[in-house]
Amino acid sequence: MVRDSEGDSLGGRVRRYAKVGTAVGGLAARLAGDRMFGISVDRPGHAKDLKNALGGLKGPLMKVAQILATIPEALPQEYVDELMQLQANAPAMGWLFVKRRMAAELGPDWQGHFDSFEHQATAAASLGQVHRASLDGLALACKLQYPDMNSAVEADLAQLKLIFSIYGRYDRTIDTTHIHTEISERLREELDYHREGRHMALFAEILKGERDIHVPTVVPELSTGRLLTMNWLDGQPLLAFREADLETRNTVALNMFRAWYVPFYNSGVIHGDPHLGNYSVRENMDINLLDFGCIRVFDGKFVQGVIDLYRAMRDGDRDLAVHAYETWGFAGLSNEVIETLNLWANFVYGPLLEDRSRRIREDDAAGVYGRDVAEKVHRGLRELGGVQPPREFVFMDRAAIGLGGVFMHLNAEVNWYREFHQLIDDFDLAKMRRRQSRLLKNFDLPLP
Repeated sequence: MVRDSEGDSLGGRVRRYAKVGTAVGGLAARLAGDRMFGISVDRPGHAKDLKNALGGLKGPLMKVAQILATIPEALPQEYVDELMQLQANAPAMGWLFVKRRMAAELGPDWQGHFDSFEHQATAAASLGQVHRASLDGLALACKLQYPDMNSAVEADLAQLKLIFSIYGRYDRTIDTTHIHTEISERLREELDYHREGRHMALFAEILKGERDIHVPTVVPELSTGRLLTMNWLDGQPLLAFREADLETRNTVALNMFRAWYVPFYNSGVIHGDPHLGNYSVRENMDINLLDFGCIRVFDGKFVQGVIDLYRAMRDGDRDLAVHAYETWGFAGLSNEVIETLNLWANFVYGPLLEDRSRRIREDDAAGVYGRDVAEKVHRGLRELGGVQPPREFVFMDRAAIGLGGVFMHLNAEVNWYREFHQLIDDFDLAKMRRRQSRLLKNFDLPLP
């Protein structure tokens, strides 16, 4: 294995700034000029310009834009509408790049480590691409990181801070400090493929009792910090089942429900990237989890707070709701802010409050799951002077909204109440913390 020579570097950052500086800095200058001369900000127009600028870039900043578009209340609706149009898949880099990259990771004789290695990538995204290979009759997936991503991440996170400052000048509803911190940590972690391999093993252990959920297995001798080789899991995209019969759609939805919620209530861990490309469905409706770069581990008290808020919504217990919000880190909550936050809580928990089979939404609302409710909450918080969401909410809400969108696409009808209660009725905070501590230690991962 060769020495890592691609850490964050000044030269790498300068090259990245050259690519993104004009796109973002120009928009910032124009906005500053508009404000200086008393010109009202054209939010829809600015949002469209920002999307067009980011759409010409690949790498972390594009990924961040996609993330922000799925986080409730992180951005005004005009920005969500535009950034949701950014494509999740980027054009793959060519064979010359692949050969150089693989040689850098496994040595000049890297092709001798495989029986076959496909030249064309099977999937490409903002940080890397996947190639299919084989060895000793085993189909493999080789996830290969693009070059200079460490420098690109640091440069793009600086640009993200600038974007947030632009937004904050004319809309102070949401304090984005914690949002930036949380995204920064998760994005840096996502570049460490050794860590992702440990995440994969962690999830395999947590889900070993779930016969309908499958996690790839890392091939350590063919993996490095920027190359992750694992067994290939066959499956079809989730959206391929939108027109299936109801029983099939319900089965897929239930398997997705358990794939996400079992790790959370069992060990305080979530798969934080709800992009549809990170899941696939087998012929028997089993679920494959395919990407473990964005994993969030929560302190047990946060998990307890999620359960407490559910019970508060179910029982109309205002004091318990306030306790849950304060446990998460909300401070200085007025009655009006609590009522506004409860709008969001009632929406998220709504399907879990009724002991009957139902769709995740029954009002036939169009668009992205939760977008209309998030906008209503955003307006309410703006009128009340704003709020600073705790860091934990960034990827918790993102994953929940992503899953809700999956259930909407499938138009599934499930008794969410009973499925949820199977997971929380025996919840014991002390036991969960002990289990979490043991698991994280076993897989060399830090406590939250």
